[in-house]
Amino acid sequence: MSPSPATSLRPSIRLDARIVPDRRRHKRYSLALLGRFMRANKQEFPCRLNDISVGGASFMAPVEVEIGERIIAYLDEIGGIEGEVVRIFDGGFAIRLKVSQHKREKLAAQITWLVNKAELGGAAGRRHQRLSVVNKTSTLRLPDGNSVDCRVLDVSLSGASIGTDARPPIGDIVMFGKLRCKVMRYHDRGIGVQFLDIPDPEALRRYFG
Repeated sequence: MSPSPATSLRPSIRLDARIVPDRRRHKRYSLALLGRFMRANKQEFPCRLNDISVGGASFMAPVEVEIGERIIAYLDEIGGIEGEVVRIFDGGFAIRLKVSQHKREKLAAQITWLVNKAELGGAAGRRHQRLSVVNKTSTLRLPDGNSVDCRVLDVSLSGASIGTDARPPIGDIVMFGKLRCKVMRYHDRGIGVQFLDIPDPEALRRYFG
């Protein structure tokens, strides 16, 4: 009997063990993760993951790539992966991953965890509890060196939601007060950032509490 979709998400199931009938050796899972990728000419661009398996991945990207081109991508919550472009489609491309057995097993575990976390919902999957902040302002130094005033919407040990009209590019490094951050997402009130250096919990609470 074939396993149910819910059963296939259990961590004990090896993601690289299932054969699917569409000529792919490995089942792909839809995961919307942000990141950056480097082309063979060393140029870097932002990207968004569409889906991934232990054998391949597809991305949305702002530039066209070439079949056979070597791509190195860094994805939030997964890290670095690399492979060869095997398919190009409107607005993106797909790669066949080049991974060692150790990396394959690690990637399978990461995908399983991320798929289950997505089903539980974003709030349940956060590593750190977020604190709502009332009427707290700070400064945001942008990649071009300009500083703008901003509002602190909520904050945790891993990141913050910032109220601002500024829209620095996804993946760029900014300074939020004295904290070095990476821009992770946009929302209707501003941006979400990830702290690159985990701050001291008590200092963070005193500053934003």
